[in-house]
Amino acid sequence: MSQEIITFIGEPEVYEIPRPDISHLVTEDDTPVDNIFSEKQMRLLASTLYSGWTGPSDGRPFVSMANVALYYALHTPALVPDFLLSLGVTPPAKPIDPETHSYPKENRSYFVWEYGKPPDLVVEIVSNRKGGELGDKLLDYARAGVGYYIVFDPMQALGREYLRIFTRHGNSFRETSERWFPEVDLGVTLWIGPWEEWPPQQWLRWVDKEGRLIPTSVEAQAAARQQVTAARQQVTAARQQVTAAQQESAEANRRAAEAQRQREELLAKLRAAGIDPDSI
Repeated sequence: MSQEIITFIGEPEVYEIPRPDISHLVTEDDTPVDNIFSEKQMRLLASTLYSGWTGPSDGRPFVSMANVALYYALHTPALVPDFLLSLGVTPPAKPIDPETHSYPKENRSYFVWEYGKPPDLVVEIVSNRKGGELGDKLLDYARAGVGYYIVFDPMQALGREYLRIFTRHGNSFRETSERWFPEVDLGVTLWIGPWEEWPPQQWLRWVDKEGRLIPTSVEAQAAARQQVTAARQQVTAARQQVTAAQQESAEANRRAAEAQRQREELLAKLRAAGIDPDSI
């Protein structure tokens, strides 16, 4: 069987290279998520983008993934970010083989050579001091070419800061206090509120350039209902105004008719008394 070829278009030439053998790579190990909060936080980050974000302003497509292996080099162990976002890429057109009903291995993880670029943004949610989020992982994500690296530490396991953000400079990361990421057209904020069945907690949320939360599906539906309610109230108010105007017009017409009747009665009385109204 001939080896599959990957085509790369790079001005001014087109390059074709053999697809690397990934049969030895582990794309899933069936290890469960470490805690419920992390799982909920991952879904909050991923689902919100698909339900409430239209994507970057330049219209590029995007993919977001939670707890999926990230391979950036063939003989380097995978990274498994809690969340990743990559712009300008699309998921596999046929993630499931229609003949075997299986998932081809190249579709099971984020392989940089398959997607053509590293993720633009990665988030790690700290559960304890053992994850190396500010140590080895920081260096690994820099080597992988990730643009932004966000560390959310909800229990302050690594220090007093709940949120630490690193941006790429050359081949390394530099910590920043900036929470808006212009290359991604997204920002982040710490938000206290309810999510699903949980009471108000502190969560990591996406925001737009004006600092407005990217809504969850529930929030978007609630906002839509509020808009419908407000529109209905406006229609009702407009109808009431029309009715009031019609009533005022009818009353004005009644008063005019009454004035005309009284005038005609007066003129009739004057004529009955032998007085010409025009001579007065």
